[in-house]
Amino acid sequence: MKILAVNVNTTRTMTHSIAEAARAVARPGTEIIELTPSFGADSVEGNFESYMAAVGVMDAVTTYDGDFDAVIQAGFGEHGKEGLMELLDVPVIDITEAAAHMAMLIGHRFSVVTTLDRTVPGIEDRLLCFGLSAHCASVRSSGLGVLELEDADAARRAVIAQARRAVEEDRAEVIVLGCGGMAGLDEQLTADLGVPVVEGVAAAVKLAEGLSDLHLSTSKVRTFAPPRPKKLSGWPLSAH
Repeated sequence: MKILAVNVNTTRTMTHSIAEAARAVARPGTEIIELTPSFGADSVEGNFESYMAAVGVMDAVTTYDGDFDAVIQAGFGEHGKEGLMELLDVPVIDITEAAAHMAMLIGHRFSVVTTLDRTVPGIEDRLLCFGLSAHCASVRSSGLGVLELEDADAARRAVIAQARRAVEEDRAEVIVLGCGGMAGLDEQLTADLGVPVVEGVAAAVKLAEGLSDLHLSTSKVRTFAPPRPKKLSGWPLSAH
């Protein structure tokens, strides 16, 4: 199968890191295709950038010239997944939802460790929207900006500090890495912390493969039915 791994920001090095993390867990025969939006912010750390990213991701996916069997939206707490679900006939997996679902399978309550404090409310809102907040013990900020995560050692130290507090103070049993830029840190952090650490890109790959194996995709009978035919001025944006 072919999985389209689309970054929500325009930093291509981060897109590549996300794709490499996806390839590391994908089974033989699964092709990971990396995709970067043609417009948007180089890091997404707030509502304005998130809504812009939603349009950028939809534009990038709908103008991609090739076939694919599933899409992973690799932004933690970002908007836009629901729009993609309307536009596509293949499964759309958001890494926020994928990571939280996986965490709920292996522990009673999970904590998310993310980037800047300003992103915490957005993640809390998305978990609530997805119906997953009841099992979330806390969402903690590492204090690092998204682009600072490219320094793997600094990212590991900052995430470990907050993850330990989540386990000791918030009674979390599973840690969820709350940014696509943290992809690839999960195995080392699991060993460091002694509790399961779930990373959203890896979780999304396995869920996408599972849905494909079961021949399941998005229901089109109501909520995610295709958009009604109407005039859309200036869409897709990549054509203008």
